[in-house]
Order: sequence, then structure tokens, then C-alpha cells
Amino acid sequence: MSDIFSIVGSSLDAQNARMGAIASNLANADSVAAPGTAPYRAHEVVFEASPLDPTDSDSDGTSTNDTTADDPGVSVLGTVLSNAAPKTTYDPSSPYADAQGYVTGSNVDPVHQMVDLIDSSNSYSASVAVLQQADRVDQQLLSSFQVS
Repeated sequence: MSDIFSIVGSSLDAQNARMGAIASNLANADSVAAPGTAPYRAHEVVFEASPLDPTDSDSDGTSTNDTTADDPGVSVLGTVLSNAAPKTTYDPSSPYADAQGYVTGSNVDPVHQMVDLIDSSNSYSASVAVLQQADRVDQQLLSSFQVS
């Protein structure tokens, strides 16, 4: 039963990191770069699944609890920068315009970020629901052993 708490906890941590990256991206969605400098590029969080170790099972296929491997769940490997092209707009009157009159802005797509935020929020909520259900199961198990 401790694996469920490890898995759900890692999921909550991963979605928290993803929502943090999305918040940063949305905060920089309208940023522009001075000529000769790189514009802000959207950050994308990279996850990795840490599955249960298949060598940790008995001959009948049931799992044993004497694992020495990493906890199962999701781990955040880090963030990568989006490869999407930066946005350019023609505005020769801007102080950020280059010699041709173009202003280079971030490559953040706010609509895509909002969809990712909804997805991350739903994943977070689902993980919380699993945690609550696991807690209810634990409470019922403990109450079944109580003597009246």
C-alpha cells in the first residue's frame, strides 16, 4: 500500500513542476527581445516513469515488499526549451525593432499553455482523488480490526 502513496506523491510533484513552468511561460508570453538578444523560449517539463521492478516478485507473480530500487512513480528529468519559432511582428517604431523593422517576441502560445494547464490541473485533481480513496481504504482496514 505504500507504493500508492509514493506514486501519487510523485505525480503531484510532477504536475506541480509542470504548472510552475506553464505559469512562467504565460508570464513571458508577450515579452520581446532587444535586437541581438535571444527571445524567451517556452519551457516544457520532461517526465520519466519509474515502473515497479519486475524482479521484485515471487514465483507466483505477486509482488514482494523488499524493494531496494527507486520508488515507483513519476520523476521530473528537467525542462527543455521549446523548438517553436519565435514570433516576429513588423513594427519599425518600436525601440526593440531590428534594422529591418521587425520585433522578435517569445514563442509561447498562450492557448496551448492554457490547454496544458487544464490537463495538468485535471491530472493533479485525479491524483488527489486517488490519495483520498487510498486513505479511505486504509481507514476502513484499520476500523475492521478494532474490537467493539
